[in-house]
Amino acid sequence: MRSGAMSSHSIENFLKLAGITVPIVQAPMAGVSSPAMAAAVSQGGGLGSLGVGASTPEAARAAIRAFRERSSGALNINVFAHKPASGDAERERRWIERASPVFSRYEAKPPSTLKEIYRSFVEDDEMLAVLIDERPRVVSFHFGIPSPARVAALREAGITLFASVTSLAEGREAEAAGIQAVIAQGYEAGGHRGNFDPDTEDSRLGTVALTRILVKTLRFPVVAAGGIMDGAGIAAVLRLGAGAAQLGTAFVGCPESLADEGYRAALFSDAANHTTMTRAISGRPARCLANRFTAWAAGTADEDVPEYPIAYDLGKALHAAAKAKGETGYGAQWAGQGAPLARALPAGELMGKLIEELNAA
Repeated sequence: MRSGAMSSHSIENFLKLAGITVPIVQAPMAGVSSPAMAAAVSQGGGLGSLGVGASTPEAARAAIRAFRERSSGALNINVFAHKPASGDAERERRWIERASPVFSRYEAKPPSTLKEIYRSFVEDDEMLAVLIDERPRVVSFHFGIPSPARVAALREAGITLFASVTSLAEGREAEAAGIQAVIAQGYEAGGHRGNFDPDTEDSRLGTVALTRILVKTLRFPVVAAGGIMDGAGIAAVLRLGAGAAQLGTAFVGCPESLADEGYRAALFSDAANHTTMTRAISGRPARCLANRFTAWAAGTADEDVPEYPIAYDLGKALHAAAKAKGETGYGAQWAGQGAPLARALPAGELMGKLIEELNAA
């Protein structure tokens, strides 16, 4: 069924694949999602998710087990599959020098050097071993797809595999690699763009266009993501043929979220109406609430920003320095274009509202 009408076949296929009863996926959101949040979503019939791309293998195992203490439902574990950074000492030196006056404003010194703060899943054998041992229902990839050997190892362990894609070419690559469903990440989405290579041309397809193109072309379920905040939005993408909708920003304001008070305050302020895509915070394009960091970085050329996640080393240090003086506007306050529709509800209650709205739509 590839019609514009809502396809019950597509939805049923995805629900079976993910082991859930409601076509709602809570976005992984590394640093924001928590075991309590994921458990509440899974208990509500959706797919709860944890982002462990910034975690050690030991922390990832602990998070999975904390989820299982709260829920017997399906769990999605998300990892980053980016190309490891090669580094450029001169570019990094210039970046530190450029940020130095901001650090001085908050009576702090910038790092003397920058380092790669996250290890990519493409080379992390310990994380692979943890996932095979713990066997979450789903493992999803962001920024790319790991080697055929890693894909095969996860599939052989009985784990279902998803991947974020931002174009038809990436969708086809995922399909050829043995991925079983894709997250169609529209340009409206908050947080990091999932494009496989951030230095190639990005067509910036919106959620509606990307979802429809992938549904018409690929042979497996497509999950729509980007700008979806309520049941009406979920119903809209299901009518496009999506098997489910993924919501991230909608859950940032939940009490189970790990977002700090500054992030929450910004989400429920006028900043929600002015999200912007920036590479300066982490080294890869990401949609953020308009804040002091995005204002400082406005107009920065891509080639001036160190590689991901090396740039994030400075970004996190700058946020910490400013926050220590009471300024939270240098945080990575990721949010999508639907941010003005955010609600400060417990995750379980929000799930109930989403299902009620979906049924009404």
